[in-house]
Amino acid sequence: MKMLGLYITSVLSITQILSQQIIDMNHIKVFPAANRSIAGVFQVSYVNGLDVVEYAYNASEARTLCWSLGAYLASRAQVKDALDRGLETCRFGWVDEHLAVIPRRTALSNCGQNKRGLVTWRAAVTQKFDAFCFNESDAARQLEDATTDSPLSSRETQTPSEAATSTQNTYFTFSSPPPGPPHSSAPTAKASEREPARFVGIAQGSSGIMAIIITSTFAIVLIAVIIPAYIKMRRSHILNTDMKQQEEYVQTEQWTCLKNMKETKKAAQEDERIDVDSNSS
Repeated sequence: MKMLGLYITSVLSITQILSQQIIDMNHIKVFPAANRSIAGVFQVSYVNGLDVVEYAYNASEARTLCWSLGAYLASRAQVKDALDRGLETCRFGWVDEHLAVIPRRTALSNCGQNKRGLVTWRAAVTQKFDAFCFNESDAARQLEDATTDSPLSSRETQTPSEAATSTQNTYFTFSSPPPGPPHSSAPTAKASEREPARFVGIAQGSSGIMAIIITSTFAIVLIAVIIPAYIKMRRSHILNTDMKQQEEYVQTEQWTCLKNMKETKKAAQEDERIDVDSNSS
Protein backbone atom coordinates (compact mmCIF):
# COMPACT_ATOMS: atom_id res chain seq x y z
CA MET A 1 0.00 0.00 0.00
CA LYS A 2 2.92 2.35 0.68
CA MET A 3 4.21 1.79 -2.85
CA LEU A 4 0.77 2.52 -4.27
CA GLY A 5 0.60 5.73 -2.25
CA LEU A 6 4.00 6.75 -3.57
CA TYR A 7 2.86 6.05 -7.12
CA ILE A 8 -0.28 8.17 -6.74
CA THR A 9 1.71 11.04 -5.20
CA SER A 10 4.24 10.91 -8.04
CA VAL A 11 1.55 10.96 -10.72
CA LEU A 12 -0.18 13.93 -9.06
CA SER A 13 3.12 15.82 -8.88
CA ILE A 14 3.85 15.13 -12.55
CA THR A 15 0.34 16.24 -13.50
CA GLN A 16 0.87 19.49 -11.62
CA ILE A 17 4.20 20.09 -13.38
CA LEU A 18 2.65 19.46 -16.79
CA SER A 19 -0.28 21.75 -16.09
CA GLN A 20 2.11 24.55 -15.22
CA GLN A 21 3.76 24.30 -18.62
CA ILE A 22 0.56 24.99 -20.58
CA ILE A 23 0.75 28.68 -21.53
CA ASP A 24 -1.96 30.22 -23.72
CA MET A 25 0.08 32.13 -26.30
CA ASN A 26 -3.04 34.04 -27.39
CA HIS A 27 -3.07 35.85 -24.04
CA ILE A 28 0.51 37.02 -23.66
CA LYS A 29 2.40 39.93 -25.19
CA VAL A 30 6.18 40.20 -25.53
CA PHE A 31 8.19 43.43 -25.63
CA PRO A 32 10.39 44.02 -27.58
CA ALA A 33 8.95 42.03 -30.47
CA ALA A 34 9.92 38.45 -31.36
CA ASN A 35 13.70 37.87 -31.51
CA ARG A 36 14.35 41.53 -30.73
CA SER A 37 15.31 41.31 -27.09
CA ILE A 38 17.73 43.88 -25.69
CA ALA A 39 20.79 42.22 -24.12
CA GLY A 40 18.69 39.03 -24.07
CA VAL A 41 15.96 40.62 -21.93
CA PHE A 42 12.29 40.89 -22.90
CA GLN A 43 9.13 41.62 -20.92
CA VAL A 44 6.06 39.37 -20.97
CA SER A 45 2.59 40.70 -20.13
CA TYR A 46 -0.86 39.11 -19.90
CA VAL A 47 -3.67 40.23 -22.24
CA ASN A 48 -7.18 39.53 -20.96
CA GLY A 49 -10.28 38.68 -22.99
CA LEU A 50 -10.98 42.37 -23.57
CA ASP A 51 -7.54 42.87 -25.19
CA VAL A 52 -6.34 44.84 -22.18
CA VAL A 53 -2.89 44.26 -20.71
CA GLU A 54 -2.99 43.56 -16.97
CA TYR A 55 -0.72 42.28 -14.21
CA ALA A 56 -1.27 38.54 -13.85
CA TYR A 57 1.84 36.73 -12.56
CA ASN A 58 3.20 36.35 -9.05
CA ALA A 59 6.92 35.66 -8.52
CA SER A 60 6.59 31.88 -8.95
CA GLU A 61 4.28 32.12 -11.98
CA ALA A 62 6.64 34.61 -13.64
CA ARG A 63 9.50 32.10 -13.34
CA THR A 64 7.36 29.32 -14.82
CA LEU A 65 6.20 31.61 -17.64
CA CYS A 66 9.77 32.44 -18.72
CA TRP A 67 10.79 28.79 -18.50
CA SER A 68 7.84 27.82 -20.70
CA LEU A 69 9.07 30.30 -23.32
CA GLY A 70 12.50 28.68 -23.36
CA ALA A 71 14.09 31.41 -21.23
CA TYR A 72 14.88 32.20 -17.61
CA LEU A 73 13.56 34.83 -15.22
CA ALA A 74 16.02 37.68 -15.69
CA SER A 75 18.18 38.89 -12.82
CA ARG A 76 18.27 42.48 -11.64
CA ALA A 77 21.74 42.91 -13.17
CA GLN A 78 20.57 41.58 -16.55
CA VAL A 79 17.65 44.03 -16.66
CA LYS A 80 20.04 46.83 -15.64
CA ASP A 81 22.33 45.86 -18.53
CA ALA A 82 19.36 45.93 -20.92
CA LEU A 83 18.38 49.34 -19.52
CA ASP A 84 21.88 50.66 -20.27
CA ARG A 85 21.46 49.41 -23.85
CA GLY A 86 18.11 51.11 -24.41
CA LEU A 87 15.37 49.02 -22.76
CA GLU A 88 12.63 51.18 -21.25
CA THR A 89 9.13 50.18 -20.14
CA CYS A 90 6.29 51.63 -18.14
CA ARG A 91 5.22 48.48 -16.28
CA PHE A 92 6.59 46.56 -13.31
CA GLY A 93 7.97 43.10 -13.94
CA TRP A 94 9.38 40.37 -11.69
CA VAL A 95 13.11 39.57 -11.68
CA ASP A 96 14.99 36.62 -10.20
CA GLU A 97 15.67 38.30 -6.83
CA HIS A 98 11.91 38.45 -6.09
CA LEU A 99 11.85 42.16 -6.86
CA ALA A 100 9.51 44.11 -9.15
CA VAL A 101 11.37 46.58 -11.36
CA ILE A 102 10.76 49.19 -14.08
CA PRO A 103 13.68 50.18 -16.34
CA ARG A 104 13.43 53.95 -16.96
CA ARG A 105 15.80 56.05 -19.09
CA THR A 106 13.70 59.20 -18.81
CA ALA A 107 11.70 60.49 -15.86
CA LEU A 108 7.92 60.60 -16.42
CA SER A 109 5.28 61.37 -13.84
CA ASN A 110 3.13 58.44 -14.94
CA CYS A 111 5.96 55.85 -15.09
CA GLY A 112 8.14 54.58 -12.28
CA GLN A 113 7.24 57.35 -9.82
CA ASN A 114 8.97 59.95 -11.98
CA LYS A 115 12.36 58.26 -11.40
CA ARG A 116 15.20 57.26 -13.71
CA GLY A 117 17.28 54.08 -13.73
CA LEU A 118 16.08 50.69 -12.51
CA VAL A 119 13.11 51.56 -10.29
CA THR A 120 12.76 48.77 -7.71
CA TRP A 121 9.81 47.69 -5.58
CA ARG A 122 10.23 44.98 -2.92
CA ALA A 123 6.64 43.79 -3.07
CA ALA A 124 5.10 40.61 -1.65
CA VAL A 125 5.87 37.56 -3.81
CA THR A 126 2.12 37.01 -4.23
CA GLN A 127 1.67 40.41 -5.88
CA LYS A 128 0.81 40.27 -9.59
CA PHE A 129 3.17 41.87 -12.13
CA ASP A 130 4.65 41.16 -15.57
CA ALA A 131 7.80 39.05 -16.01
CA PHE A 132 11.24 40.03 -17.28
CA CYS A 133 12.70 37.01 -19.09
CA PHE A 134 16.26 36.41 -20.23
CA ASN A 135 17.17 34.52 -23.42
CA GLU A 136 20.76 33.39 -22.90
CA SER A 137 21.41 32.40 -26.53
CA ASP A 138 20.04 35.72 -27.81
CA ALA A 139 22.26 37.65 -25.38
CA ALA A 140 25.32 35.62 -26.45
CA ARG A 141 24.54 36.26 -30.11
CA GLN A 142 24.23 39.99 -29.56
CA LEU A 143 27.49 40.05 -27.60
CA GLU A 144 29.25 38.13 -30.37
CA ASP A 145 27.94 40.54 -33.00
CA ALA A 146 29.14 43.51 -30.98
CA THR A 147 32.57 41.90 -30.38
CA THR A 148 33.19 40.99 -34.03
CA ASP A 149 31.84 44.37 -35.21
CA SER A 150 29.52 42.60 -37.62
CA PRO A 151 26.52 44.38 -39.23
CA LEU A 152 24.02 44.97 -36.47
CA SER A 153 20.42 43.95 -36.64
CA SER A 154 17.59 46.35 -36.12
CA ARG A 155 17.32 45.37 -32.49
CA GLU A 156 20.96 46.37 -31.82
CA THR A 157 21.00 49.62 -33.81
CA GLN A 158 18.00 50.98 -31.95
CA THR A 159 18.96 54.25 -30.27
CA PRO A 160 17.89 55.03 -26.69
CA SER A 161 15.42 57.64 -27.95
CA GLU A 162 13.91 55.12 -30.39
CA ALA A 163 13.72 52.54 -27.60
CA ALA A 164 11.91 55.02 -25.39
CA THR A 165 9.49 55.92 -28.19
CA SER A 166 8.91 52.24 -28.99
CA THR A 167 8.22 51.50 -25.34
CA GLN A 168 5.77 54.33 -24.95
CA ASN A 169 3.93 53.21 -28.09
CA THR A 170 3.85 49.58 -27.00
CA TYR A 171 2.95 49.59 -23.31
CA PHE A 172 -0.44 50.18 -21.97
CA THR A 173 -2.67 51.19 -19.11
CA PHE A 174 -2.11 49.66 -15.64
CA SER A 175 -5.29 47.60 -15.35
CA SER A 176 -4.42 46.80 -11.70
CA PRO A 177 -1.99 49.57 -10.67
CA PRO A 178 0.11 48.80 -7.57
CA PRO A 179 0.04 51.28 -4.70
CA GLY A 180 2.67 53.94 -5.25
CA PRO A 181 3.35 54.12 -9.03
CA PRO A 182 0.91 56.50 -10.77
CA HIS A 183 -1.62 55.44 -13.32
CA SER A 184 -0.41 55.24 -16.95
CA SER A 185 -2.28 57.05 -19.71
CA ALA A 186 -0.97 54.92 -22.59
CA PRO A 187 -3.45 53.36 -25.07
CA THR A 188 -5.08 49.95 -24.90
CA ALA A 189 -3.50 46.89 -26.54
CA LYS A 190 -4.86 45.63 -29.86
CA ALA A 191 -5.35 41.98 -30.77
CA SER A 192 -2.96 42.27 -33.72
CA GLU A 193 -0.13 43.31 -31.37
CA ARG A 194 -0.19 39.88 -29.73
CA GLU A 195 1.29 38.22 -32.81
CA PRO A 196 4.90 38.54 -31.54
CA ALA A 197 3.93 36.56 -28.44
CA ARG A 198 2.70 33.64 -30.48
CA PHE A 199 5.86 33.70 -32.59
CA VAL A 200 8.05 33.72 -29.51
CA GLY A 201 6.02 30.91 -28.03
CA ILE A 202 6.77 28.79 -31.10
CA ALA A 203 10.39 29.82 -31.53
CA GLN A 204 11.45 29.84 -27.89
CA GLY A 205 9.05 27.23 -26.49
CA SER A 206 11.09 24.25 -27.68
CA SER A 207 12.75 23.97 -24.29
CA GLY A 208 9.37 23.89 -22.59
CA ILE A 209 8.12 21.23 -25.02
CA MET A 210 11.27 19.20 -24.44
CA ALA A 211 10.74 19.48 -20.70
CA ILE A 212 7.19 18.18 -21.07
CA ILE A 213 8.44 15.26 -23.17
CA ILE A 214 11.11 14.43 -20.59
CA THR A 215 8.59 14.68 -17.75
CA SER A 216 6.11 12.46 -19.60
CA THR A 217 8.83 9.90 -20.30
CA PHE A 218 9.77 9.94 -16.64
CA ALA A 219 6.11 9.36 -15.70
CA ILE A 220 5.86 6.37 -18.07
CA VAL A 221 9.09 4.87 -16.72
CA LEU A 222 7.89 5.45 -13.17
CA ILE A 223 4.64 3.67 -13.91
CA ALA A 224 6.46 0.80 -15.66
CA VAL A 225 8.70 0.31 -12.62
CA ILE A 226 6.28 0.87 -9.75
CA ILE A 227 3.31 -1.20 -10.97
CA PRO A 228 5.31 -4.47 -11.53
CA ALA A 229 7.10 -3.87 -8.24
CA TYR A 230 3.79 -3.44 -6.46
CA ILE A 231 2.33 -6.57 -8.08
CA LYS A 232 5.44 -8.57 -7.13
CA MET A 233 5.32 -7.27 -3.59
CA ARG A 234 1.62 -8.11 -3.37
CA ARG A 235 2.17 -11.65 -4.59
CA SER A 236 5.05 -12.09 -2.16
CA HIS A 237 2.85 -10.89 0.66
CA ILE A 238 0.07 -13.32 -0.29
CA LEU A 239 2.57 -16.19 -0.57
CA ASN A 240 4.06 -15.39 2.82
CA THR A 241 0.58 -15.24 4.31
CA ASP A 242 -0.31 -18.65 2.85
CA MET A 243 2.93 -20.21 4.13
CA LYS A 244 2.34 -18.76 7.57
CA GLN A 245 -1.19 -20.18 7.63
CA GLN A 246 0.12 -23.58 6.58
CA GLU A 247 2.73 -23.53 9.33
CA GLU A 248 0.09 -22.61 11.89
CA TYR A 249 -2.12 -25.43 10.62
CA VAL A 250 0.71 -27.99 10.87
CA GLN A 251 1.57 -26.82 14.37
CA THR A 252 -2.08 -27.07 15.37
CA GLU A 253 -2.32 -30.61 13.98
CA GLN A 254 0.88 -31.67 15.75
CA TRP A 255 -0.35 -30.23 19.01
CA THR A 256 -3.73 -31.96 18.63
CA CYS A 257 -2.04 -35.27 17.82
CA LEU A 258 0.28 -34.99 20.80
CA LYS A 259 -2.63 -34.13 23.06
CA ASN A 260 -4.60 -37.14 21.85
CA MET A 261 -1.61 -39.42 22.43
CA LYS A 262 -1.21 -38.11 25.97
CA GLU A 263 -4.92 -38.58 26.68
CA THR A 264 -4.84 -42.13 25.23
CA LYS A 265 -1.79 -43.04 27.32
CA LYS A 266 -3.39 -41.62 30.44
CA ALA A 267 -6.61 -43.57 29.79
CA ALA A 268 -4.61 -46.80 29.34
CA GLN A 269 -2.82 -46.20 32.64
CA GLU A 270 -6.15 -45.65 34.35
CA ASP A 271 -7.47 -48.94 32.94
CA GLU A 272 -4.41 -50.83 34.17
CA ARG A 273 -4.78 -49.33 37.63
CA ILE A 274 -8.43 -50.34 37.75
CA ASP A 275 -7.54 -53.91 36.70
CA VAL A 276 -4.89 -54.15 39.39
CA ASP A 277 -7.28 -52.95 42.06
CA SER A 278 -9.89 -55.50 40.91
CA ASN A 279 -7.42 -58.41 41.11
CA SER A 280 -6.31 -57.33 44.55
CA SER A 281 -9.88 -57.42 45.75
